[in-house]
Amino acid sequence: MKASRESAQSIPSSRNLQEMMRKHPLFFFFLMSYAFTWIVLIPYILSVWGVIKGNFEFLYIIKPFAGPTLAGIIMTGITEGKAGLRGLWRRLGHGRAGWQWYLLILLAIPALILLGIVIQPGMLASFQGLTPRLLVTYPLYFAIVFFGVALPEEIGWRGFALPRMQPRYGPLWGTLLLGILWCFWHLIFFLTPGQGGGPGTSFTTLLISFAYFFVMVMAFSIIFTWVFNHTGGSVFIANLLHAAIDTPQLAWIPLFLAVDETSLNLASVIAFVIPAILIVVLTRGRLGYRPGITFEVSESEK
Repeated sequence: MKASRESAQSIPSSRNLQEMMRKHPLFFFFLMSYAFTWIVLIPYILSVWGVIKGNFEFLYIIKPFAGPTLAGIIMTGITEGKAGLRGLWRRLGHGRAGWQWYLLILLAIPALILLGIVIQPGMLASFQGLTPRLLVTYPLYFAIVFFGVALPEEIGWRGFALPRMQPRYGPLWGTLLLGILWCFWHLIFFLTPGQGGGPGTSFTTLLISFAYFFVMVMAFSIIFTWVFNHTGGSVFIANLLHAAIDTPQLAWIPLFLAVDETSLNLASVIAFVIPAILIVVLTRGRLGYRPGITFEVSESEK
């Protein structure tokens, strides 16, 4: 009888939690994104800093899947049910966009990052030269980043969060808020070698690196929203854009001995802050957003 009473009490409690999550979908999405990712990373960070022994590098690889991916899928299911999950799946496969968007993403974005690298002092002198191997490794790196980094993150950031933040806060303020939350989700990564941190790294170095990273993410957030709004809310296109931004971390660094994580972030700051400002000015802060567009988000979710 006692077990039956406890079971009966847990049902309303579960329903109350789900109702609260439906009323505050963005809060719970970001809460889960941060919590899932940071909790997963704790053993890896402790091992990097020598607090515990063991190889936990696989946790660094799966962190996006444990964070925004899982949070986005859970919250979509809770707020919109199976219909919402089907809509998210459709936007993941929606790749119909004008050729100019593919040209921008696949050619212009990497070229601008490369330009941001070579104009920094000492970079050209450290250039190792191009080899035919790059023709093979770059597409391979792109595919790895697309499926291993971009896809799991964008299911959450542009798949779940942005379609709800634009109608609620407006396209510009919603984008800037998303950019801040997206940036600080990465904060814990700066304790790891993968983000230029780890044992022996000075606080000043980390502070400078994160400052560049913050400006970079804010600029990219504006570009992401602008592209997203002009491609019908396509998460597939957002994935491509994310992969085009991150692939140079694997492809360009081996070509320049002087390039590190901080200088790579600085390259993106140099290359994309002015374009982001121009997008804001020329669109008057609308970033291509048209009131009434839901991107398959129900009216009750706005």
